[in-house]
Amino acid sequence: MTAAQRKDLILVVDDSPDSLGMIHQALDQAGLTALIALEGQQALNIAEKMTPDLILMDAIMPNLDGFETCRRLKQHPNLACVPVIFMTGLTESEDVVRGLEAGGVDYITKPVRPNELIARIRVHLNNARMTQSAHTTLDRLGQTSFSTDAAGQWHWATPHTDQLLEKAKVERSALADPIQRWLKHQPERGQQLNKLPGNLGLRYLGHSVSGEENSEHLFRLLHHDSDAELELLKTALHVTHRESQVLVWIAHGKTNREIAQILELSPRTVNKHLEQIFRKLGVENRTAAAAMVIQYLTQIH
Repeated sequence: MTAAQRKDLILVVDDSPDSLGMIHQALDQAGLTALIALEGQQALNIAEKMTPDLILMDAIMPNLDGFETCRRLKQHPNLACVPVIFMTGLTESEDVVRGLEAGGVDYITKPVRPNELIARIRVHLNNARMTQSAHTTLDRLGQTSFSTDAAGQWHWATPHTDQLLEKAKVERSALADPIQRWLKHQPERGQQLNKLPGNLGLRYLGHSVSGEENSEHLFRLLHHDSDAELELLKTALHVTHRESQVLVWIAHGKTNREIAQILELSPRTVNKHLEQIFRKLGVENRTAAAAMVIQYLTQIH
């Protein structure tokens, strides 16, 4: 079955046979495929084996309620980005907040109106697709990007991010507290957080709002040029400190524009540094300069 032919898969978690029957019929008429779970643990087991596109979750169930079930779902790497819509007869504002804090994206009160339910499902399915498309694009571009919640708990990350963490010998959990403290100061888009473990840094790329406590914050992971690398290049190639910084990022395959953003310079200034670098190294282009840098850097790695 092709992606175009595949129906969206909706996991419905509810202990009420009447509700399940009505929702199943509404989903079927809308061309959506329904999976049924009667309680929380069963929902977890099903979701781990067959990842749904969206989950409809009753809040009040015996044994494992919907709030705790949602929290456990969000801890699973393959399920963290699956949207969860709560359905319940609870209408107090604190119950709505509980649902959003648990990881839900929406909250529908019972009795459920089929037309409204399907409309909300369509909106959240579309939002999830756009998010997944953005993640896939970042993966293909080789970006070291990742997202967290306000507490610094990771939602997703590109493979290149984990590769950089592994190279720096830093665990994801080591960045959680610094991120949480930084987010409390409400950083602006483009701001950087430096002096992290493993000579790493972060650039804040913004956030999506789905409730203040459930915002998803997007970052780019940076690896700052180490003092050992800079000193080696300055001594061996007779370049300045700034020129050695530019050289390190050339060796990492960065463009002039990217280097300008990292070093907080203008692209024109980076180009001027490159002109001096090429003259000092006796090379004609950045490829030759990068090859020379890599040759020297292998001495300290």
